[in-house]
Parts: sequence; structure tokens; C-alpha cells
Amino acid sequence: MLILTAFRNLFRNVRRSLAIILTISLGTGALYCFDGFNEGIMNQYRDNTIHSQYGHGQINEIGYREQVYEKPWDHWIENSEEVENYLKKLKGIDYVFPRVTFFALLTNGNRTISGMGQGVSTEEEAEFFYTLNIEEGEMLIDQPDGILLGKGLAHSLDLHPGNNITILANTIDGTINGIDLNVTGIFHTGSQEFDNRVFRIPLGVAKELLDTEKVENIALGLNSLDDWGGIKEEVEQQFSNLEATPFSILDRVYYQHSVDWLNAQFSVIQVIILTIVLLGILNSISTAILERKQEIGNLRANGESRLDIMKLLIAEGFTLGLIGSILGILLSLLLNMTILKHGILMPPAPGLTLQFHVPIELQQKTAIFSCLLGLMTALFATIVAGIRMVKIPIGEALRAI
Repeated sequence: MLILTAFRNLFRNVRRSLAIILTISLGTGALYCFDGFNEGIMNQYRDNTIHSQYGHGQINEIGYREQVYEKPWDHWIENSEEVENYLKKLKGIDYVFPRVTFFALLTNGNRTISGMGQGVSTEEEAEFFYTLNIEEGEMLIDQPDGILLGKGLAHSLDLHPGNNITILANTIDGTINGIDLNVTGIFHTGSQEFDNRVFRIPLGVAKELLDTEKVENIALGLNSLDDWGGIKEEVEQQFSNLEATPFSILDRVYYQHSVDWLNAQFSVIQVIILTIVLLGILNSISTAILERKQEIGNLRANGESRLDIMKLLIAEGFTLGLIGSILGILLSLLLNMTILKHGILMPPAPGLTLQFHVPIELQQKTAIFSCLLGLMTALFATIVAGIRMVKIPIGEALRAI
């Protein structure tokens, strides 16, 4: 009955009620959208790292990443076939990518520069690493003599799809070996350092060039990022000489440092937005209650107790807060399905060279938090202003204009 009376009171001054509801809905919606933007940009960084270079993580010999060896191939994985077969049977692993990385000289006959080669399983990697953007030509899939060049590397050698190139590298025994390949495509990831020095060739060609059957590491593509902990534990229990490292550690400089920096920045911005929202709601509701001084004086003159008036004001505040919060969430969802359907175009981030769209990824848990925040703020403002009003003497309240 009290809620029904409070709901009816909202229509006694529609303009005032709408102003409060609009304030609450805008504040709630702003927090909800900002958190969705934050979630979107973090996931964008994560997906770009996973699906352009590292996968969800990789397996190496223990200590290989932390040390520099004179002969690194002595610390590559020898029983790679056994490890690969085991990994393919583990639940949660969708892709297994054996790789070798090596430095080589690339020459077009007129110019020679150094680059870092990756021997990869071309067909599987082409399916998983979809953020490895092909600018010219096509992805390296089933071309046995193909090579995929980073954009900066191709530009330095003035190469285009269809051109021939010679790769010179040292075998693991120290002899020089060379192979002629055909440029199938030119890629870019947005990371200038990576694009300026990396090229990719089929794993079999790389093994032939280096004269080895070992692999340096095995990257993994998982069904879900949440599966990493269990898979890491199983692999390290099965193979005591191996360790599994997640992508966030492998790319600490680009990914983890960027995410930590953005989280700190967004936390500051979120506190600012939250403060503005809270003050806006407090001010709107407090002003609205203070304007009803004479009305409250009449209620008290007619015999209503301070407690009864507080109950009525709290019921009104609750109703306004609930309507405003739900409306803010609904408006945010509508905005995300229409104007922000394709996300927000952002300029190149630190370490990148490309613009990218950030989707607004609205989360259910954030909707609940934002809704409760709007509701609790409305109730708090109502209680503070209401206590102040019911303490005013009846005569003074009745004389208010």
C-alpha cells in the first residue's frame, strides 16, 4: 500500500519526477557503458595477443625462456612427436602448434637484411591466428615453398606476392644452408616491431633449413582461457623437463604491462564518473524533497508522524531509484544495439600502428552493480534529506513558499 501511494505521488509533479529519473538513469547508464568499454578494450588486447602470435600459451624446456644459450637448439624439445600426441588427447586443447624460431638473412638478389623466422604448422595456424592480417596475397596454408612476410620486412626488400626470395641460415651444426621460396603474402599485426622483422615458413621447410627434427616450443589453442591452469598442471606432471607458460607472461611488455596501465587509468576515470553520478543523484533528490517543505508540513499538521513521513519518502525514493536504474540499463542496451553496434573506433594504442574498433561488452554482473548503485544512492539521498525535513517545526514548514 505504501509503495502504491508513493508511486501515485510521482505523478503529482511529473516534471520533478522525470528530472530525478533521468538523472539516475543517465548516471547508471554511464557507469554501465564505461565498464562495458573497459571490458571490450581489455578483451581486444587479449584476443589480439592470443590470435596473432602466442596462442593461449606455449610449452618449452624448463628454464629455456629465462636464459640465453650459445646453442639454443640443444635445449629444444626432442620428443616433440610424443608431446604433441599427448597434448592432442587432453580435454580443453583444440590446437597444437609446434614451432621453431631462428634468425636468418633474406635476400632478393639486390638487397640483404636480417629477420626472425618462424617455422609453423601452416594450415592449423591459419585457422587459429586470424588477427594476423593479410595485407597482400594470401595466408600461408598449403604452399610447400611459400613464405609469409611481415609488412616492414617486405617493404625493406621491396617484395610482393609472387616474388622469389632466398633465405640463408646456419644449421644446428654450424654450416650455412639456403633455400629459395616464393612470397605468398604480406601480413601485419599492428605491432611495428613484430611486423618489421618476422617472417613465416612451413615447419617442414624450417626443419630442413636448420637440419633438425627438434621443435623450439609448442603453442596451444584452448577451448577456453579458463582451462589453462589445469592443462599446465597436467603437462608439467607428465613431462618433468617441460614447463607451460601463459600468453600474459610470454608477452609481458605488450599485453600485461598495457593491461595493468589501462586498468589503473580506468580505475581513476571510474572513480571520477562515480563521484559525479553520486553527487548528481544526491543533489537532484535532496532538492526535490526540500521543495516539498510545505507539503510535509501539511502532513504533519494533519497528524502524520515523522516515522510515517519518512516511510513515505523512502518508498518514493526507492521507486524513483528502481525506475531510473532499470531505465539506465535498458537505454545502455539499446544504445549498444544501435549506435554502438560496431563499437568505438580508437586510435592506435601504445606499441601499435593500426586503429581498431572496441566493442562495448556489457556484463550482467555490472548491470546488477550499476542498478544497485543507482537504487542505494537514491535511498541514501532520500533518507538524508528526509531526516532534515521532518525535523523542521510544523509552523516553519507551513510558512514555506
